[in-house]
Amino acid sequence: MQGDVTSYPAAASQPLRLGEDWLSVVIGGALIACVLAGARPAGPLQLAALVLVPIAIGALALGARLAAFVPGVLLIGALGWLSQVLAGLPMAASLGLEYVIFALAIGLAINHTVRVPAWLREALRTEYYIKTGLVVLGASILFDEIARAGLLGIAQAIVVVLSVWSFSFWLCKRLGVDDEFATMLSSAVSICGVSAAIATCGAIQGDRRKLSYVTSLVLIVAMPMMIVMPWIARAVGMPEMVAGAWLGGTLDTSAAVVAGGELIGEAARDVAVVVKLSQNALIGVAAFVLTIWWAMKGTAEGAAPAPAASLSVIWERFPKFVFGFMVASLVFSFLLDRGTVGDTRPVITAVRTMLFAMAFVSIGLETSLTSLVRTDDGRPALAFLGGQAFNVVVTLVAAYAFFGGTLFALP
Repeated sequence: MQGDVTSYPAAASQPLRLGEDWLSVVIGGALIACVLAGARPAGPLQLAALVLVPIAIGALALGARLAAFVPGVLLIGALGWLSQVLAGLPMAASLGLEYVIFALAIGLAINHTVRVPAWLREALRTEYYIKTGLVVLGASILFDEIARAGLLGIAQAIVVVLSVWSFSFWLCKRLGVDDEFATMLSSAVSICGVSAAIATCGAIQGDRRKLSYVTSLVLIVAMPMMIVMPWIARAVGMPEMVAGAWLGGTLDTSAAVVAGGELIGEAARDVAVVVKLSQNALIGVAAFVLTIWWAMKGTAEGAAPAPAASLSVIWERFPKFVFGFMVASLVFSFLLDRGTVGDTRPVITAVRTMLFAMAFVSIGLETSLTSLVRTDDGRPALAFLGGQAFNVVVTLVAAYAFFGGTLFALP
C-alpha cells in the first residue's frame, strides 16, 4: 500500500499477556460491571475516571509506557468531551452534526497544523478504544427491541447488506483493490460503517493501516450525507416511513440516524432506528461468516487449512471483541430485568460515547487527508464512493418496497 495512513507507537519490551481483542472484552466487561454495580457518574470528570482508569490498566497490559500514555489519553479524552459539547450546540443539533464528526475534525485539524508529539502517539490506540466501545455497545442491542421493531426492518437490513456487500466487493475487484481492502470496504459500506470495518478487520486479521484508511473514509463521506439526505427527503416529499428506512440503511452511525430521522419526523426517526438496529445486530453474524470464509481461503499462496484444523483456525481468527459484544447483548436481553436495563442505559450510552469519541479523535490525529487520495492511486476511495452510491440507490428502492405501503402492510 502506498503511503502509510497510520503510524503506531512502538510496543514496550515486555511480552503481551493478553491480546488486544480479549483485553477489550475484559475492559468492556469491567465497565459494564461497574455500571451494573451502581456506578453513576455525575459529570464529565467522574465519567472520565470511570472510563480512563480501566483503559489505562488495559494499556499497561498491552505494553504501553504509562508515563506517556496517561497524559496522552487524558488529552484525547478531553478532546472527545469537547466534540460532544460542540455536537450539543443548537446549530450543530439542528444540522444533525454529531460528535463523531467533530471528534474527527478536531483530530484532523491538530494533525494537519502541528506535529503530533511522541507522548501523544503512545495514546493513539484507535482499535483498542473502538473494540472496547463495541463490547459496551452490545449492552444496548436488545433482541426484544429488534423483534418488536418488526420483520420489515429486519428484512430490509438483510436485503441491503447482502446486495450492497456483493456489489461493493465486485467493484473493488474490478478496480484492482486487494482482498483485505475489498472486504473491509464492503463491510463498512453495507453494514454499519466503522463498527463493521473493525469487526471485519479482526475476522480476517487485516492490515491496521488499511483499517484506519477505511474508518477515515467512512466518517469523511458521512459528513455531507447526514446533512443532504434528510434535506432531499423533505424536498421531494418522501413519505416519512420511507425516508426513515432510507436513512437508517445508509447513514453509518446510530447518532446520525437518530438526528437525521428527527429532522424529518417522529415516524421517520422510529423506522430509521429499527433498520439501523437490525443492521447493527448483523455485526456478529457477519464477523462469524467472514471468519469462516477467510479461513477457508487459506494462505496467500492458496493453501487451504486442513479440515481437522478448520474449527481451530476459525476460532483463532474470530474477533473476540465481537464475542464480548454478543455476550453483553444476550445478558442485557435475557438475564437482566427491564428495570435494570432501563436504569443503566444512559450510563452505558455515555461510556460507549466517550470511548467512540476518543477513537474518532485518534483517527483524525493519525490520518493524512492527502493519503486518502494517494493510497493505491485512489482506487480504494473510488471503490468506496461507488459502493456508497449503489447503497444509496438500492436502500431507497428497498425502503419504498418494504415501507411504501404497496407490497406490505405498514406497522
